[in-house]
Amino acid sequence: MTVRLGKGKVYLVGAGPGDPKLITLRGLECIRTCDVIVYDRLASPRLLAHLKPGAERIYVGKLPDRHTMKQEEINRILIEHALEGKIVTRLKGGDPMVFGRGGEEAEALRREGIEFEIVPGVTSAIAVPAYAGIPVTHRDLASSVSIITGHENPEKLDELIRWDRVTNAAGTLVFLMGVARIGHIARQLIAHGRPPDTKVALIRWGTTADQRTLVGTLADIEEKVKAARFEPPAVIVVGEVVGKREQLMWYERRPLFGARVLVTRARAQAGTLSQKIEELGGEPVEFPAIETRMPAGEAAASAIGEALRAAESYDHLIFTSVNGVHYFLEWLRRFGLDIRRFHRARVAAVGPKTAEALRGIGLVPAELPEKYHAEGLLESMRDHVRPGERALLPRGDLARKSLPEALRALGVEPVEIAVYETVPAAGGEDIVDLLRGGGIHIVTFTSASTVRHLIGRLQAAGVEHPAGLLAGTAVASIGPLTSAAAREAGLEVAIEPPESTIDALVAAIAAYWADRRPV
Repeated sequence: MTVRLGKGKVYLVGAGPGDPKLITLRGLECIRTCDVIVYDRLASPRLLAHLKPGAERIYVGKLPDRHTMKQEEINRILIEHALEGKIVTRLKGGDPMVFGRGGEEAEALRREGIEFEIVPGVTSAIAVPAYAGIPVTHRDLASSVSIITGHENPEKLDELIRWDRVTNAAGTLVFLMGVARIGHIARQLIAHGRPPDTKVALIRWGTTADQRTLVGTLADIEEKVKAARFEPPAVIVVGEVVGKREQLMWYERRPLFGARVLVTRARAQAGTLSQKIEELGGEPVEFPAIETRMPAGEAAASAIGEALRAAESYDHLIFTSVNGVHYFLEWLRRFGLDIRRFHRARVAAVGPKTAEALRGIGLVPAELPEKYHAEGLLESMRDHVRPGERALLPRGDLARKSLPEALRALGVEPVEIAVYETVPAAGGEDIVDLLRGGGIHIVTFTSASTVRHLIGRLQAAGVEHPAGLLAGTAVASIGPLTSAAAREAGLEVAIEPPESTIDALVAAIAAYWADRRPV
């Protein structure tokens, strides 16, 4: 049928096996540009963070009151939105054309004359065994691999699969969606010639923090599955390559394997902490409790402009956060001011990350305290301040008053400007469900404001007692001031590093998790 010009388009996108970083660049483009996304439970929810503002989300997986949406209904949703002229991304776990019913959806779109594009994904049949340390082919053990559905009932399986040919294929067998039929599959393979001691591995929720691997043989795997209460979704691997797991296992040996960590930093800063967690094998869940933005209103801009235009009058330029550096620079750009006008000022930074941000704009701090908070900064500056001097403090609207008060006590005039403001981020319902289900193992706080705003977001999402909801989750605080705010909110702090830095926080989290990671 002829494609209808002027109508929308549907992208059938493979999301990969679970780890959101395994999506293709083309797949990510489709997510970022679509008007509507239609997704199921096997696609990582973290991919939805890349949607443009206003994009519609339609979940077609399982809900408490119904089973998976029927394929005909999914087809109808894709067609209706495309006929409205919208760009639709159909996000499917793994690859849409490997037991993903992508072919059926493409046929339905073709019948309606709707343009579509197929974007392949990394199939779980290959990626999940790799994350468990199992190569599906190996020069010494298997020169081929067969991918087989195990989802159907035993009678239908026997109709679809030629067990004599499958069993005698010289290579690895990979069954998708076959946990509930594992006994029948094992018996058929044995009956058709595979030795009972053939190695078998089941990998559940592969490439995610919930990955679990169960190893056995065709003779005993059914009993092992029952004893372990091993549930789907899982990939089944049959063959001698399973024996390579002990030697090649890598993902499950990483320090934070199995840990799902809630990252509450503002969206602009969350990436650094999330990346460090991922590098150690953890799964970060970004849920910014706060957002930062330029202060609105003419009065705020006027006050900031007046303070910045007096650049030559300052003896000290003091930064207490990376945000302070970035927004300070943004205000200079907005007013067309040259940073060299601050040449008289001695520059101070509260910690190494703030100092790094300053060096990025060509300012080298003269002061860097041993303890990374306002009190430590003041101590490092004490020998360099004189009564009658002036200090400019570009900070946020929620910054503590201890530093300017201490400067006044030394005879220094502090000029505070709120170059950015902190506001609560929106949303929160998905995180509440994860917390209630025990899906978050550690929650991180990098400032007192993240504590207050997370509590506020949970309350706004309908949680009457946020401290109770978080009682089963380990609280990781970046330092004493943040810990004090957490305890004031009724939380018990389990992790606090000796230094108030992101690197130290991640190291402390890894040390805490070492005795708690899944075996």
